[in-house]
Amino acid sequence: MFAYAIKRLLYALPIALGVTLVSFMLVHMAPGDALNAIAPADAPVEVIEALKSAYGLDRPVPVQYGLWLARALQGDLGTSIASGRAVAGEVLSAVSNTLMLAGVASLAGVLAGCVLGALAGYHSGAAIDRFATVLSVIGVSIPHYWLGLILTIIFSITLGWLPAMGAGADSSSAWVWDWPHMRYLVLPAATMSVIPMGIITRTVRALVSEMLNKEFVVALRARGLSEVAVFGHIAKNVAPTVLAVAGLQVGYLMGGSILVETVFAWPGTGFLLNTAIFQRDMPLLQGTILVLCMFFVVLNLLVDILQPLIDPRMVRA
Repeated sequence: MFAYAIKRLLYALPIALGVTLVSFMLVHMAPGDALNAIAPADAPVEVIEALKSAYGLDRPVPVQYGLWLARALQGDLGTSIASGRAVAGEVLSAVSNTLMLAGVASLAGVLAGCVLGALAGYHSGAAIDRFATVLSVIGVSIPHYWLGLILTIIFSITLGWLPAMGAGADSSSAWVWDWPHMRYLVLPAATMSVIPMGIITRTVRALVSEMLNKEFVVALRARGLSEVAVFGHIAKNVAPTVLAVAGLQVGYLMGGSILVETVFAWPGTGFLLNTAIFQRDMPLLQGTILVLCMFFVVLNLLVDILQPLIDPRMVRA
């Protein structure tokens, strides 16, 4: 098991290096000038050159990448062009908010998907199967931002039950797990949980339906095991695949929440990315993309390591 974990870690290192290169180059390949955020269009040439020198933009791109990577490895992601604050501090604050939102959305989506998928798999062709199938198709097809707007219109504007924007009356920095704060979490978390719910439902339904036709399940029932015990064996065989799919969905929620967080003004990485894009804040944009991509790499590494703990056969494979 230790050798397997080391091997997966060695596989992840070149991926992480490639992520840093892509994160850096994508921002530099985008059209526009980052200095427009702090320098007026009629700024003198001397001012522009001084700003380029201050932010290292006057050096060749490979040199800029090397210096940026060296600082990033030390935890220094640079300084925001628009605000003048440290990028690392802004990104970490936003990441904590997104982790909270994505964690709640993932938990709700995975639990609902597992329950619906298991019921649909056990009752293939029944009404619950058709209901779960329709719900999963809607879940993976409906646009996030559109669903967020509809939920806001219904539960915030029409009914007045839940707040429409923000992360608390006293900002997210004073977040407490009580109902006055959690009310702000309900709508964005519900919006983000729909897609993982649909994907997990379809995955679990297919796996359970397939497992029920396996010879070992027939043998277990022939030995007189209860359906609860049989389901335990099925769940153990289904769990590695579900864990891998769930891990990917958590990563997607971390990186793909920009529209949802913008709709609900949730102060997470998606909202920060949106702000950095419109302000052409290159250091902030690079730092946010890098942290999100690294989170995805680390999450996949953890899933790869956890899977053999559930199914030891994967180590031998």
